[in-house]
Amino acid sequence: MEQSLYDSIEQLIDHIGQVLLGKEEVIRLAVSALLAQGHLLIEDAPGVGKTSLAKALAMSLNCDFTRLQCTPDMLPSDILGTSVFLPNTGEFDFRRGPIFTNILLADEINRTTPRTQSALLEAMCETQVSVDGETRDLPRPFFVLATQNPHEFEGTYPLPENQLDRFMLRIEIGYPSLAVEKEVLISHRTSEPIERIQAVLDTDRLIKIQQEVRQVRIDESIHAYILDIVHATREHEELALGVSTRGAITMTHALQGYACVQGRDYVIPDDVKELAVPVFAHRILVGGIIRESHRQRAAEIIEQILASTAVPV
Repeated sequence: MEQSLYDSIEQLIDHIGQVLLGKEEVIRLAVSALLAQGHLLIEDAPGVGKTSLAKALAMSLNCDFTRLQCTPDMLPSDILGTSVFLPNTGEFDFRRGPIFTNILLADEINRTTPRTQSALLEAMCETQVSVDGETRDLPRPFFVLATQNPHEFEGTYPLPENQLDRFMLRIEIGYPSLAVEKEVLISHRTSEPIERIQAVLDTDRLIKIQQEVRQVRIDESIHAYILDIVHATREHEELALGVSTRGAITMTHALQGYACVQGRDYVIPDDVKELAVPVFAHRILVGGIIRESHRQRAAEIIEQILASTAVPV
């Protein structure tokens, strides 16, 4: 990859870091999903910067951007669009929904019903939607960045497993340190930092970087390492569902994006360790446990598998 492309990636990360202070690794994971042509789910408590990260990432790109505030009464047609009858012509005219964009921010996605959540499935998997028997392509690049509150919060609908599987990474932001939080208070004293965000990449540049990311080298030993972890999830006694083949493929693409974000054109074993929980934890199903505790236990199991799996030299 050209040095100028690496410079563009670093510029993007630094730019977002002006809004989300003290969370560089979180930002790198978010950018990795974008560059790897995946989708990102940010799950955490309200008020820790989920929407700010999403908006800063979107506003740093000179692309079409749509924010969708999910609510319990939202319908699939509110996302995909609908056909409207025109009396003067006697024909139906399709009015495109907010999903026809480059960057879609689905804010609090688990506050809308599973029926409406499922409207995103085809779009996230195939970059197209089917409405009224007709398939329509979505713009390129297409990136869904969704935020959700933890399941134990009132008024939330858990995302089904097949919906979760469409997200390349699921990440958490967490509370800032005391020193960083003081900086946050100071930066918000006179204005909102998000208002000062300027675009640093355009659509053509982003597409070029995404194409270059797919050329990042992954050694056969890394593939074997990934599969050892994947098969261990399928054999774990606590898991009712292990990582699928699609999950393993998604990991390879995520690794390519993460390597580029780290300034490399090759993947190393430490990259797998960094991405194992964000990529795999939401793809496994812990048996005999209430859903509120599932997220934490799933991450613990992935960490245990990592600790017991031989690392390639």
